[in-house]
Amino acid sequence: RDIYAVDSDHLLIVTTDRMSAFDVVLPNPIPGKGEVLTQLSEFWFEKTQSIVKNHMTDDLDLVDLLDSPDQLDYFSKRSMIVKRLSPLPIEAVVRGYLIGSGWKDYQATGSVCGIELEEGLQMAQKLPEPIYTPATKAEVGEHDENISYEKTVDLIGEELASRVKQIAIDIYNFGVNHAKEKGIIIADTKFEFGLDGDGELYLIDEVLTPDSSRFWAIENYELGSSPPSFDKQYLRDYLETLDWDKTAPGPELPQEVIDNTASKYKNAFKQIAE
Repeated sequence: RDIYAVDSDHLLIVTTDRMSAFDVVLPNPIPGKGEVLTQLSEFWFEKTQSIVKNHMTDDLDLVDLLDSPDQLDYFSKRSMIVKRLSPLPIEAVVRGYLIGSGWKDYQATGSVCGIELEEGLQMAQKLPEPIYTPATKAEVGEHDENISYEKTVDLIGEELASRVKQIAIDIYNFGVNHAKEKGIIIADTKFEFGLDGDGELYLIDEVLTPDSSRFWAIENYELGSSPPSFDKQYLRDYLETLDWDKTAPGPELPQEVIDNTASKYKNAFKQIAE
């Protein structure tokens, strides 16, 4: 995302087609990605505003900021004018299924991010209830790191940490129920929050998108294996096959991988929001 200051109370967030993976920006853009992430986030912001306030605002219109019709045409579907808030230094991660790094952690320790789980669970198994596994919000070029809930209390205070945890789980559950009706499983996701000058909590950044979540088609779900996904995981899986140390610069992507990633993002939006 490119973020611009509009005035003392507002920011302009432009979601580009640039793609990052393992915290490295890749050299090839994914066509249409910015539009999908923006429009899907706007869909969820509207749907979840009864759970928590969000950074969306109608105080200003994009047409007031841009000079030409060409600019408006390009930016209209990939931009949001939002409230200027102070981001919390954590990512609120919610996991509903045992997959990815959570599965690796469970195999090694019987726990996920320090949360002990029952024995004998299988890959991609639905957890008895969603678990909250927060992470640090790393600087650009650095890697996010899982932290304990107790560490979030140290960072933002007990009352706010508790509220963020509960709201994150509530939004995830809401999203899961909606997506299920559309034939989609949301296996896990992450949220970000910010505060205004009065200490009021807001949902910010993006919500339940292919960049921040793991989406599976219900029809392809099978216990014991990693279901095919239509989100960034497809790209990560490809990158894992390369001889790349996950540091900049990132590798050039084949056209087939670019096209397939773009298609997965667009299909996720169509199935969830249309």
